[in-house]
Amino acid sequence: MSEQVHTAILDVPNISCMHCVRTITRELGRLSQVVSVEADPERKQVTVEYRGDSLNLIKATLVDIGYPAAA
Repeated sequence: MSEQVHTAILDVPNISCMHCVRTITRELGRLSQVVSVEADPERKQVTVEYRGDSLNLIKATLVDIGYPAAA
């Protein structure tokens, strides 16, 4: 049985440009639990599809790369 895929939409206030988008997409994409990532600098949101219970890891990775999600 495969793990269910979840979707999270995270507010990330300091996304401002395509460099931010590339960094976020690249770093979250390295996580094996992440299925897809879409960062939107206009809405200042990151949409992540992921497997299992890895949302805390995703949020921690965003903090590590300088793009913390709003509470």
